[in-house]
Amino acid sequence: MDLAEDTPAGVARQCQHASMATGRDSAPQARSDWLPEPAAGRARRLDAAMLQARSRGVVVSRARLIPCLAALLLAALPAAAGAQAFQVAPFGSYRFGGDLYEVFTGTTLDIDGAPCVGVMADVFVKEGTSVSFLYSHQQARVELPGPWGSGPRFATLSIDHWHAGGTQELDGGVVRPFLSGSGGLTRFAGAQDSEMRFSLAGSAGVKLMPSDHLGARLEGRLYAVVVDGNLGRTVCGGFGCLIDVDVFLIWQMEFTAGLVVSF
Repeated sequence: MDLAEDTPAGVARQCQHASMATGRDSAPQARSDWLPEPAAGRARRLDAAMLQARSRGVVVSRARLIPCLAALLLAALPAAAGAQAFQVAPFGSYRFGGDLYEVFTGTTLDIDGAPCVGVMADVFVKEGTSVSFLYSHQQARVELPGPWGSGPRFATLSIDHWHAGGTQELDGGVVRPFLSGSGGLTRFAGAQDSEMRFSLAGSAGVKLMPSDHLGARLEGRLYAVVVDGNLGRTVCGGFGCLIDVDVFLIWQMEFTAGLVVSF
């Protein structure tokens, strides 16, 4: 038996040869023989071709395809499981830097930091590289001086960050150090007023991934919030132009810990 013929392509050739041989043995005698034959006739011709192929040593078995397909699926599963496409990391943190509260209220406050919560989402564009989305919320209860020399009053102030950026993992093992950068809007608000400012952030941290779908994320992040700015003088010459930009930044630093869920 020719092993080269024991393949799907070989079976197809055998069936084709058998069909041609059958056609030569029963050449049409009238034009009516060229009309499409019934389904039963086609089935009989196919059965005859299969029997002829088996008689020549070619064994056709549909059952043989089932384990082959199963093996291909099993081989593809680990690759699909290892290719993470999406990560969500809810976190809690403690943020230092109360200057934003002082700028918003116009009052010197005795506040150094406050806890905050948030969530980070990563959409992977390739292995280890993702587009990142960040939301965080910080809230603090502060003491403000009362009007006209009255006693102090308390107010609840909040700071929210909405950022988009990118994250690059530096290793793909269980311990995955990473760097991240983002930009977006920062909103600081009180009970009756709020303001929006542009802000930037940079961070470094590590992901601990003992499994493909669950892990932890530890991170330190620095925010730079543009509170105010203006353009000064512009000087141009043969070397180009120099623009004097005066920007007032407020810095915040936070340390976060969260849970990573991968899909």
